[in-house]
Amino acid sequence: MENMIYILYICMFVPLLLSLPLMQKSSRGIMIFILIGISAALFISEVNGIFLQLLGYNSLFVTTTVTPATEEIIKGIPILIYAFVITDNREKLLASSFALGIGFALFENTFILVNSVESVSIGWAVIRGFSTALMHGICTVAVGYGMSFVKKKKKLFYCGTFSLLMMAIIYHGIFNMLVQSEQLKYLGFVLPAATYIPVIIILVLNAKNKKKSAGKNLKKKTNKEQIN
Repeated sequence: MENMIYILYICMFVPLLLSLPLMQKSSRGIMIFILIGISAALFISEVNGIFLQLLGYNSLFVTTTVTPATEEIIKGIPILIYAFVITDNREKLLASSFALGIGFALFENTFILVNSVESVSIGWAVIRGFSTALMHGICTVAVGYGMSFVKKKKKLFYCGTFSLLMMAIIYHGIFNMLVQSEQLKYLGFVLPAATYIPVIIILVLNAKNKKKSAGKNLKKKTNKEQIN
């Protein structure tokens, strides 16, 4: 069906949009970024389609050189605006960035599924979920997390922002090249998980350390008050 991508977008976007007024403020922010990710995926599909046509439908060349740049720039713009205009809070940027990347991957995976329903399998779904979808989330998180540092140092804003986007583009390009290689595709499949797991461990450990420090400070404050 010619307009399937728009039909799919409406079916996904509208119900999620209507749920916003019923959500709490914290959940509403995450949902907004998921919706932005879904919208970015629709926009990028049109842009990438134009490049594919201009480059003679050379999908290998487009997916390894063009789409990493177009996708990461478009995904990165909302995060950059959010970090620069609204907040540079690290926790909010992490959650919002990941939500945007996952929203993008959700729409992309669903569209591929609808168009290739006869050739997909459970294995395909597992690989897409734990590799491609996770890769999109990691790339946006890298930009968002980096912006929490760059925003605080104005002298680094332009070069820092450019570096973050380039890092996401290069990571995305390496992933696309690996998964399309006959010899190294399995390395590509595990690359996002190999990046994601250590980061999660570090974040969990840091959160525990902060909680312990806060508890110790509260205990010291209580003891001082009792002495006084």
